[in-house]
Amino acid sequence: MKKQFSKPATQREHAGKLKLNGSRHEGQTRARSRITLAMILICGVYGIISARLVYFGLIEPSDSVRYALADPSITARRPDLVDRNGMTLGTDINTASLYAEPRRIVDVDEAIELLSTVLPDLNSEKIYNRLSGNAGFVWLRREITPAQQSKIHQLGIPGIGFKRETRRFYPNGPVASHLVGHVNIDNVGIAGAEKVVDERGLKDLRAAGFGDLEQTEPVELSIDIRVQSIVHDELQLAMERYRAIAAGAVVLDVHTGEVIAMASLPDYDSNKPADALDPDRLNRMSAGLYEMGSTFKAFTTAMALDSGLVNMRSRFDASKPLRIAGFTINDFHGKKRVLSVPEIFIYSSNIGTAKMADVVGMEGHQEFLHRVGLLDKMPFELAETATPVEPKEWKKLNSVTISYGHGVTTTPLQTAVAGAALINGGKLLPPTLFKRTREEADALAKQVIKPSTSDAMRYLFRLNVEDGSGRRADVDGYWVGGKTGTAEKVVRGRYSSEKRFNAFLAAFPINDPKYMVLTIIDEPKPEPNSNYATAGMNAAPMVSNIVRRSAPILGIEPHFGEDLRMMSVNY
Repeated sequence: MKKQFSKPATQREHAGKLKLNGSRHEGQTRARSRITLAMILICGVYGIISARLVYFGLIEPSDSVRYALADPSITARRPDLVDRNGMTLGTDINTASLYAEPRRIVDVDEAIELLSTVLPDLNSEKIYNRLSGNAGFVWLRREITPAQQSKIHQLGIPGIGFKRETRRFYPNGPVASHLVGHVNIDNVGIAGAEKVVDERGLKDLRAAGFGDLEQTEPVELSIDIRVQSIVHDELQLAMERYRAIAAGAVVLDVHTGEVIAMASLPDYDSNKPADALDPDRLNRMSAGLYEMGSTFKAFTTAMALDSGLVNMRSRFDASKPLRIAGFTINDFHGKKRVLSVPEIFIYSSNIGTAKMADVVGMEGHQEFLHRVGLLDKMPFELAETATPVEPKEWKKLNSVTISYGHGVTTTPLQTAVAGAALINGGKLLPPTLFKRTREEADALAKQVIKPSTSDAMRYLFRLNVEDGSGRRADVDGYWVGGKTGTAEKVVRGRYSSEKRFNAFLAAFPINDPKYMVLTIIDEPKPEPNSNYATAGMNAAPMVSNIVRRSAPILGIEPHFGEDLRMMSVNY
């Protein structure tokens, strides 16, 4: 039997150490391999991302992007709008808009997170849906500021870009908003003169590829922004003073038909066109339809005189109320006696006016109102122009009530236009928002009443301011003449004695007329210590204030010490 010998203890320990060192070496090798593999994978991922970014940077933009960036409807510079003296009313300023190419976005969530640091009001859900789609081009935000553009650019988000655009700016804000109008987000005119400019050829230029023209000739409007500012200011003061719900006014050149100033309140700022959608902010002067009340007595009187059936010495019995078809016609402050034509005018007699209309007859009455343009849609550049409404069938009662301004609705602007024909020698001129020479106006003029009738009406207008309901419209030295109009408003199908629509139709200087002024005020309230809110109490003072402030600007010199005898009209 062989004797077995064990290894010495030192050998056993050495063998164990060798085995342990081998295991450690093997573990280190595996760890290095794993680290190397992880590094390779990380480098591979970043390499792919880098390559994709380089690819995105080198490839051409998609057709949708090229089309959007080249679209002339969003690159065109619009011509400046200026007033008759060259003052800027609307101009373009440079801006930028933010767009994205969803196909190039690497990480949608990260892109939205980064953009939100500059544009915190972004709708994340909406933007996510846009960026997650397969579209080649989407808008993210139109008209961003230069600071926002710079910050977003520094973020370096792939698939995000900027489009240079132009933004319309209106230095006068709301002062002439209804006339100047506004543009949409693509700088396309959608209201006022801006829309007219597009309709007159700017759209054709864009379609022909001339969208990037740096500058075109300014478009001159007929308005004087100085007078426009006065009118706007006076309307604000009147609304506050008389606690009215609305007000409006127009200043019209009686020999050319040019609108020198026109405003309607409440209005809006052309720089914030969304407010124009409020129905209460419509242009009441051209788009509002109203019963114009006793201002219509001027047209009834002119009609009667022009017919030759009535003259200034004619007299009519206004001592008793007029009863017709179950209705009773009264005078507001009746004299209860026989009145001459001038007395009917200055006392604003409903009874006397109705009897003058009856002399002419229904057919003649209707024909005359159409002749002076009160019952047909007015030719005017603004799209915001309403069509008057008259009875489908005229009866005697209609003629009676229409004679003093109830029963038909028309726009205040065409009331002023027809009024200009009464005092400018009898010529009806279509109004215009653009500059027009006297020669151009004469070519368009239509003779609607005799010059002698016009002379008589100028006399009556001035007489009414001197001795009648228009006293508060007078301005020393400027010879204002005019006619008040107080109309009860229809509420739930009935005329209300509590709510009125007031107007004052005026011209100055009435001995040699240059300008027609019409003011309107809707639902005015009596002033403190007064029981009345008629047109003579509010619409007439509005005319006085406008004339006093604007006449020197318009170059009208005051004349003192003269009277009606200087008007070459003798009765």
